[in-house]
Amino acid sequence: MTSSFKALQLKARHQVYTLLSGHNLSKLHGEGYDFSELREYQMGDDIRKINWTITAKLGKPYIKELHANRELSVVVAALMDGSLYFGSGNAKQTKLTEVATILGYAAQQNADLFTGISYEQDQTNTTAPTKQLYHIEQFSKTLFEASLLSTKVDYNTSIQDLFKRVYKPSLIFVIGDFLEEIDLSLLAQKHEVIAIIIRDRGEESPKKLGEVTLSSPQSNAKIDTYFGKRSIEKYLAKLQKNDAKLIEHFSRYDIRYVKVFTDDEVVGKLVSLFS
Repeated sequence: MTSSFKALQLKARHQVYTLLSGHNLSKLHGEGYDFSELREYQMGDDIRKINWTITAKLGKPYIKELHANRELSVVVAALMDGSLYFGSGNAKQTKLTEVATILGYAAQQNADLFTGISYEQDQTNTTAPTKQLYHIEQFSKTLFEASLLSTKVDYNTSIQDLFKRVYKPSLIFVIGDFLEEIDLSLLAQKHEVIAIIIRDRGEESPKKLGEVTLSSPQSNAKIDTYFGKRSIEKYLAKLQKNDAKLIEHFSRYDIRYVKVFTDDEVVGKLVSLFS
């Protein structure tokens, strides 16, 4: 384990145990998982909650009232490929790891079950539901050490797999740079979904480079070009179109989201979600 990874873990642990203490991870209400009580149907209640057996016996409609489990299932799903490299390094991959580690520590502190899943081009890494720091930290290490250059992950195939894997209604954090189209609608029907977008500021405010050789971190393809004002305008138009569609999708399916830049302090961004 490298010293930089140890430093990342120590920072994440300190932030959780000092700064995140007292902030609940979820806003799950009332759609719970444990039986609470039966009560007479009232105008406006969800008819799907009607208990037809009791209704037939008593001659008027009654509904099942449920409440959420105290123990929350927290799932961190990381979408990882070469696009997490930007410029000369993998700062986005490091920030993604920091975010996932903080979420893992927070789940453990709250005595919730933590599940880690990372999707790469040729493999899926999973951590079975756990409350043990060792397993959370091993998942964190997997994210930090993943070799991603010249790889490309299929977002929607990964999300379909995630839907099949997670049976219990859960709080699911999907983490990636979201630079490609993604469909979280099916996942959001069953779970509470939060998207965490990892970006480098240079991606959203590119500088003129002049004559340059650009290399794709996903395919390793290279192109000699002039990256000036017109190239920047064309690139930003495409990025803004992607992000506008993304945010509209989140809004339609009641998916909370936050954007974390590589130079951001993560905890402040997460607290804004939970407060």
